[in-house]
Amino acid sequence: MDNIALASPEIFLLTATCAVLVIGLFVDAERQVVYWLSQATLIVTLLLSFSQIGSEAATAFNGAYEIDAMSVTLKSWILVVGIGVFLYSRDYLTGRRIARGEYYVLALFAVGGMMIMVSAQNMLTVYLGLELLALSQYAMVALLRDDGQASEAAMKYFVLGALASGMLLYGMSMIYGATGSLDLGTIRDVLASSGLGGDPDAIGNATALPNGSDPRTIGARFGLVFIIVGIAFKLGAVPFHMWVPDVYEGAPTSVALFISTAPKLAAFAMLIRLLVDGLEVLNNDWQQMLAILSALSMVVGNLVAIAQSNIKRMLAYSTISHVGFLLMGIVGAGPDGYSASMFYAITYAFTTLAAFGVLLALSRGGHEAVTLEDLAGLARRNTLLAVVMLLAMISLAGVPPLVGFYAKLVVLQSAIGAGYAWLAIVGVIMSVVGAFYYLRVVKLAFFDEPVDDAAEIETAGDVSAGLAVNGLAMLVLGVFPGLIMAACIAAFG
Repeated sequence: MDNIALASPEIFLLTATCAVLVIGLFVDAERQVVYWLSQATLIVTLLLSFSQIGSEAATAFNGAYEIDAMSVTLKSWILVVGIGVFLYSRDYLTGRRIARGEYYVLALFAVGGMMIMVSAQNMLTVYLGLELLALSQYAMVALLRDDGQASEAAMKYFVLGALASGMLLYGMSMIYGATGSLDLGTIRDVLASSGLGGDPDAIGNATALPNGSDPRTIGARFGLVFIIVGIAFKLGAVPFHMWVPDVYEGAPTSVALFISTAPKLAAFAMLIRLLVDGLEVLNNDWQQMLAILSALSMVVGNLVAIAQSNIKRMLAYSTISHVGFLLMGIVGAGPDGYSASMFYAITYAFTTLAAFGVLLALSRGGHEAVTLEDLAGLARRNTLLAVVMLLAMISLAGVPPLVGFYAKLVVLQSAIGAGYAWLAIVGVIMSVVGAFYYLRVVKLAFFDEPVDDAAEIETAGDVSAGLAVNGLAMLVLGVFPGLIMAACIAAFG
């Protein structure tokens, strides 16, 4: 019963999702019954997650599942973002006749996979959650079956995703061979006590591995490399980013919104679980790898985004650059860096949620907002959408007083504190470069004339309210970042 109580949010979510799947077969899509049931499922799951806030860290299912401060915080934000995704996607899905229920059911299963990843304390549990998330996303990208571009994007995503999963599994198998366990806590203890990581009491102090010829040393390091490759693909870090722009462009905008937000929180959690909870003894090795991935992601993401005329491809390369900043905090290999990266992941998720929410509001009546020109004169067509897009772009650019400024500041500080000043310098330079294409969107929305005298845009009342709250949150949390930062610090305190 203790196991069931600890996992009650996931158990309810997956049970309710199966019920929504069955009910969706017998109801009229136009009545949006599935939408409301899906929102109710997320809200109840969120309340169950809230009930675990402040509770003592505990494990379930023989140590394969853990409830702690980090998991509760990330799950809550995943569910909040999921509610926003469904809200912004509703009218878009209805207008394209893909609101039959598949989107919501697949998204709910994906959310279940994310929640499992966040609480995983065993490599098999990590992989179970990852595949539940990934398989749902592959199907979501291909929802528009008559769209050749969507089918092509789904196929590319599936093939590359399968390759990355194979890499991750191979790395896990090598770690298992070196330690004899898949439990992250046991792996950590074995690596520390067997001499692979030096003094067991020096875990987290960047102690180097001995240069001996112990095959376990070689196996652990090779396994680490493959695990890093698998995680980098899921995050979309350079040079494993090739799927991101194609999937964002080819997928329905509502699916691109989903992929670009909540899964980044789950990928961050997977990174922490595997590298910190299980392989922190090897931090002297993975710090260097993550630093290179971080620098490459920031440089390639920002420079290539400048040349994009497709708004979704621009946001895709923007995502790649922000993954670089997220990794920068983890490079520090300390509580300050981890909490900074967690804060960055959370704030990035709801900032991107607002940007894509505006695109979904623009994509109405069969029209798809895909080019930057579609944003021209937005302030004259709908002031609220223009203001929310302004706040999102300025936040993503890292301009005060928006929350994106503080998020970048704390990860830069953590990198400098860890001795990676060169990486922080790269981050500052690339932030300046990135400001160009973000401010270009603002210029189009507020200073250019609408294309072909485009009509005024009307949005549903609840969607307008959601966007207003989303935009206000970017401003308020930029002025009072401690509202979230305190929970992030507590997660690694």
